[in-house]
Amino acid sequence: MSRPVRTCTGCRKRGDKHELLRVVARDGAVEPDPRQVLPGRGAYLHPAVECLDKALRRRAIGRALRTTVDAGQVEAALRVQIGRRA
Repeated sequence: MSRPVRTCTGCRKRGDKHELLRVVARDGAVEPDPRQVLPGRGAYLHPAVECLDKALRRRAIGRALRTTVDAGQVEAALRVQIGRRA
């Protein structure tokens, strides 16, 4: 049986869904969804600072979520979550 695969918005490499950090846009803010249960469109990132930096530089998270996001807010929210998972 195959496992779900998603693409990291930072490095663009494919990985197992459960190895990636899901991010959702809710009420105009981007927040991490570590349990992967929040409703709405999601974007996925490897829990690595390098992938977060690439995604922010390319503005890939906003494109993946199909919304406008504040890069500073995204960076602050995700750096804390990535630090927990590392």
